[in-house]
Amino acid sequence: MPLHILVTGATRGLGLATVRALIGQGHCVILHGRDERQGRAVLAQLNAERPAHPPQLLLADFRSLAEVRELARACIACAPRLDVLINNAGGAFFSRQLTRDGFEATFAVNHLAPFLLTKLLLPRLEASTPARIVNVASAAHRGQALDFDDLMSAHEYKVMRAYGRSKLANILFTRALARRLAGQAVTANALHPGVVNTRIGQNNLFARLIGRVLMPVIGISPEEGARTSVFLATAAEVAGTSGGYFARCEPRQLATAPEAVADEVCDRLWNVSEALVAPFAGAASDSTQAGTRA
Repeated sequence: MPLHILVTGATRGLGLATVRALIGQGHCVILHGRDERQGRAVLAQLNAERPAHPPQLLLADFRSLAEVRELARACIACAPRLDVLINNAGGAFFSRQLTRDGFEATFAVNHLAPFLLTKLLLPRLEASTPARIVNVASAAHRGQALDFDDLMSAHEYKVMRAYGRSKLANILFTRALARRLAGQAVTANALHPGVVNTRIGQNNLFARLIGRVLMPVIGISPEEGARTSVFLATAAEVAGTSGGYFARCEPRQLATAPEAVADEVCDRLWNVSEALVAPFAGAASDSTQAGTRA
């Protein structure tokens, strides 16, 4: 029986490689993207390969939590069930930027957007059990700890610190979510895909130049990077596993101080995140017409 799977950030790089692998396994996949032209082009390419289940496309800019909410509504409207949510979309901003909601962009795109999307889609996932939530984190969380007095990096912005903290937030969110889902048939796991040769961070000229030189040498292919996401989304051997952190399809130890990932830190981030997204967190099944385009 094919799974119904939503993959965010799915029109290029790691996300697109994940989609291709899932479609190749015969699953029903919904792609999320930000750019309509690119999304349409990717959709046409995928459909030209005559998949068993033609994929669907939904659009939303994760720099807007209102659009994230509309994405959840559109997903519920177009999918009879949702077996797997893969929170893959992410970004790295080399200078401090604010979203239209007033949040620092790296923290908003990488943490607040998937946090809100997951909460809005959780009722549909629970109705489709067994279901899985897969959060693409990163080894960039290594040595990081959240500064709850400056989650928006207002005092001093450094791109790798902001990115690493946002990836640590993905892991803390996963651990808190897994505890809240204990006893239900919905699991949540996080992963490090590897150093993948993608276009993340390409909104900066210096990053593009470095990427063109270094990434082909040190980076793995998106197809290789996608393996752990696909494994956590579909493999029978992790059907009952929740709250884990994986790399190369194997459980791994976290690379930061134990006090940085303690349960009380997970819960504090959860509570702060709930407060931040609260204006956008109404039920995704509201009758308001979804603004996301399909």
